[in-house]
Amino acid sequence: MSLRRRLAHFNRVFGNRIVGRVIPLFPGFGAVHHHGRKSGHEYRTPVKVFRQGDSYVISLPYGSDSDWVKNVLAADGCDLVTRGRRVHLVEPKVYVNADQADIPAFIRAALKRVNATEFLALKPAEATLPQP
Repeated sequence: MSLRRRLAHFNRVFGNRIVGRVIPLFPGFGAVHHHGRKSGHEYRTPVKVFRQGDSYVISLPYGSDSDWVKNVLAADGCDLVTRGRRVHLVEPKVYVNADQADIPAFIRAALKRVNATEFLALKPAEATLPQP
């Protein structure tokens, strides 16, 4: 098992349970609420998130093969709780940004340490409605 996968497993089993409820209150963090593809259970995953134009961008330090990412892609969206607000997000798109020039500096520094270059961009559901 790779170092990234071991760290992801540790966070899922221990870290998320300890800090998962408070981390969405801090700037730059949130919690993705999604449903399992097979089980249908609701899950909450703490994430690093930032805005880029009208999109919310979530860093994927463990890669796009994480179960929660697959759940969001399969459902074509999720809910994000950040700074006390819950936003329904749709149109998920995974992309690679190796140079990370447009990533906020405080997130970029942490992501470079783990060689994370994948991101998940989503749009607020209301932003996808046609304008009259």
